[in-house]
Amino acid sequence: MCGIVGLMHFNERPVNAEVLVKMTETIVHRGPDDVAYHIDDRIGLGFRRLSIIDVVEGRQPCSNEDRTVWLVFNGEIYNYKELRSMLMDKGHRFSSQSDSETIVHLYEEYGEDCVDYLRGMFAFAIWDARKRTLFAARDFFGIKPLYYIVDQEGFVFASEIKALIASGRVKKTIRMESLVAYLTFQYVPQPNTMYSNVHQLQAGHCMRVDFDGRVRVSKYWSPIFEPSERSMNDYIEDIRASLHNSVELHMQSDVPRGCFLSSGIDSTAIAAHMNSFESIRTFSVGFEGSNNETIIAGKTAFELGTYHCDHIILEEEYFGSVRKTVWHQDDPVADPSAVALYHVACLAKEHVTVVLSGEGADELFGGYRIYREPNSLRALSWLPSMWKRMMQKILTDTQWSFTGKNYLLRAFTPLEQRFFGNANIFHEDAKQDLLTNWESWFHKVGKASDITKKFYHESVHHDPVTRMQLIDLNLWLTGDILMKADKMTMAHSLELRVPFLDKEVFEAARKIPVRYRIAAGTTKYALRKAMEGIVPDFIVNRPKLGFPVPIRDWLRRKERMSVIREQLLVPSMSQYFQLPYVERMVQDHLAGRGDYSRKLWVLYIFSLWHEMYMEQ
Repeated sequence: MCGIVGLMHFNERPVNAEVLVKMTETIVHRGPDDVAYHIDDRIGLGFRRLSIIDVVEGRQPCSNEDRTVWLVFNGEIYNYKELRSMLMDKGHRFSSQSDSETIVHLYEEYGEDCVDYLRGMFAFAIWDARKRTLFAARDFFGIKPLYYIVDQEGFVFASEIKALIASGRVKKTIRMESLVAYLTFQYVPQPNTMYSNVHQLQAGHCMRVDFDGRVRVSKYWSPIFEPSERSMNDYIEDIRASLHNSVELHMQSDVPRGCFLSSGIDSTAIAAHMNSFESIRTFSVGFEGSNNETIIAGKTAFELGTYHCDHIILEEEYFGSVRKTVWHQDDPVADPSAVALYHVACLAKEHVTVVLSGEGADELFGGYRIYREPNSLRALSWLPSMWKRMMQKILTDTQWSFTGKNYLLRAFTPLEQRFFGNANIFHEDAKQDLLTNWESWFHKVGKASDITKKFYHESVHHDPVTRMQLIDLNLWLTGDILMKADKMTMAHSLELRVPFLDKEVFEAARKIPVRYRIAAGTTKYALRKAMEGIVPDFIVNRPKLGFPVPIRDWLRRKERMSVIREQLLVPSMSQYFQLPYVERMVQDHLAGRGDYSRKLWVLYIFSLWHEMYMEQ
C-alpha cells in the first residue's frame, strides 16, 4: 500500500523535480517507509511506500530490465505468484519478489490487456518510454483511488487530491453539478469530484495519455449479474470455496495483520476464515448506549478465539476528530461512520500494519434492508402504470398525512425515481428551497436521476433487487464505502484489504438468483446459509445495523448544536445555501419536530471541507 503521483508535460518543458517532491510529501501518511522518484525529461513519477511485501527489495518506481517501462503502483496483487511463474516461463527475468514488478512484466507481455490478468486492488501508472505513452488503470471495484487533471500544460495524477493541489494545478472553484449531486448522495459520484477540474478514474477503467495531449479513457470491466438455476447447496459450496481462497490470498504479507470486527456477519466471516489459518487480532469500536457494537464483537471474538481489542468512542472524542477525517478524505463524504472507521484504524495500527474487513458483502449478496422493499411493494405492483402515475401525483400534492401514505407513495413511484442508492438525503424539491439561485443552476446541473439513469437503462432486463444492487455497486460502494475505507485507514498508514471484493467471490455471487439473496425475512440469505458452522450461530441471522453512530441524539443537545450551527451559518455558505432555511432545520431538529440530523451533517461536512480546501 502506498501513495503515487505523476506529471506529464505536453509541451517541451521538463518536469520540475521540486514540484514532484512537494506532491509526494503531502501523502507521506500513505507511505512513511520509503520515498523515490523517476524523472525522464517531460515525465516524472513519485512514490511513497508502506512496506508490505518484499520489504527489502520491493521499491518503486520499478522498471523492466532495459528501463524502458516504469511503474508506480498503489495496492496489492493477490495472484502475483501465479503470474510471476507464468511470466518466468515466457522468459521474463525478475529482480525482486514484489507483486509490483509482476505488473511491469505483465504489461510487457500483454500491453494494456494486462489488467485482465490481475486479481487484487490497484491504481497504477506505467510510463512506456518506447511508445512515449502513460497507461493508468484502476481496479475492478474501485478499492484504490486515482485522481487526475488534464489541462493545456499536461497531465497530473495522484492517489489523493491534496497531492494534486500541491502541484499548483487545481482550480479552487466548485463543480456545481457535484455539489447538487452531493446533497442527494452524501458523496460526489465518480468520475467527478467537488473540484471543477479534478476527475477520478472510475472503477474498472483504464486510460492512455500521449505526449501530444491525446487522452483515451475506456472501461475494461463492469459488474454483471447472471443468475443461474442450481441447487442451494451448489451456491453454498461456491461461496465457501471462493471466500476461503480469497481470504487466504488476502493474508499474504511480510508484516503483522489483523481484522476489523463488528457485530455483523460480514466482518465475522472474514475473521473466522483468517483465524482458520493463524491466530489473529481483531479490532472494534462502538459508542455508549443500547447499540454498542463492542459488546457483540467482544462475544464474537471470544467464540472465535481471537486476540481482541476494542474502544468506546466518547462524544467529545468523536467531534474532536471530525476535522481530521474531512482533511484526509479530500472530497466531502458525509457518512458519520467515517469517523468511527478513523478511530478503529488508529486502534489497529497500534498492533498491525494490514487489516482485512467485510466491505462489499452487502452489494454483492444483497445485504441492505432497502433491498427488501420491492417484495413489500409487490401487493400493488400489478396496477397499470398510468394509474400509478396519477396516484403518485395526488399523494405528492396532498398535505394530508395518514398512516400508510409513505408506503403508497413509494409503491406508486417508479424504482428509477425513488432509489438512488443507500443515501438519499435531500430530495429535489428540498434542494429548491435550500440552494441559492436554484433557478439558474437547475438547467445546468440536472437531477440525481440523471446520474443513475445510465445504470438503470443497462439493467432494464433485471429484477428490481438486482437493479438496486447495481446502483450501489457502481455508485455507493465506490463513492462512500470504499472512499472512506481507503482514506481513513491510510490516514494511519494502515493497509485495508477487502476479500469480498474479489473477482472470484463476485463470480460466485453474481450467479445467485434473487430469491436466494432476499429470503426468509432477511438479507444476504445465501451468504448466511454458507456461513452456518463457520461463524457463531448468534451472528448468522443477526439483522444488519450499519454502524449506529448516535448523530441524531448528539445534535439534539443545545451545546453540541450551537457549535454545529455556527459552522453551518458562516457567511461563505450563503453563496450556496439559503441560510434561513438551514436555520429552520436546526431549530426544528432541536425542538424534536423532525429528524434533520443527516441533512445537517451533509451541510456541516461540506462547510468544514469548504473552509479547509476552498478558503485556506
